[in-house]
Amino acid sequence: MTNEAEHTAIIEGCQRGDRKAQEALYKAYYRAMVTICLRYTKNEEYAVEVLNNGFLKVFKNIQRYEPAQASLYTWIRTIVVRSCLDHLRAQQRMATHTELTEASEAHIPPEALSNMKAADLLKLVRQLPPATSAVFNLYVMEGYNHKEIGELLNITDGTSKWHLSTARKALQRLIELQEMR
Repeated sequence: MTNEAEHTAIIEGCQRGDRKAQEALYKAYYRAMVTICLRYTKNEEYAVEVLNNGFLKVFKNIQRYEPAQASLYTWIRTIVVRSCLDHLRAQQRMATHTELTEASEAHIPPEALSNMKAADLLKLVRQLPPATSAVFNLYVMEGYNHKEIGELLNITDGTSKWHLSTARKALQRLIELQEMR
C-alpha cells in the first residue's frame, strides 16, 4: 500500500463489496500470503486454493476488521494461517495423539541452514507429515507457543512438542542427506 488514504479507501471499498477494491487488496497482499500458504501445503496449486479460501473469509469478514486491534497485514495473516490449518485438517485427520511432556531437541547446525536457499528448506519442510509440518510452521515461522498451537490444532501441548521434535529430527536427517550429495 502506498499511502494511508489509499489504504483506507481500499478497506472501505472492500467493506462495501467493491470488486475493484477487493482486487487491489488481494494484489497488495498476494505475495506475502501465498508465501505463508506454501509453507503449509504440498504444492503451489494447493497453496493458491488455500489462499483464495482465506481471502474469501477476509472479504466476508472485512466488516469485523478493527484497525485499533491489529494491522491489516496481521489480521489477514491470521485468517490465512487458519485457512491453512483448515486445509490440513481436511486433508488428514490427526489420528495419533502421542503425549510427550519434554521433547528432545535435534540440533541443526546453523552453517547447514545458512548454506541452504529458502526454497530448498521449503522443499524439506514439505516432506514432513502434514501435522508435523503445521506445528513446525506455527512454532518456528509464525511464532506461536505450544499452548496456542494446541488450541489451534486441537491437540495437547505435549503433542505439539512431540511434533516439533519430530520435525527437527526429520529436517536434521534430510539436511545431512543433502550435504552428503
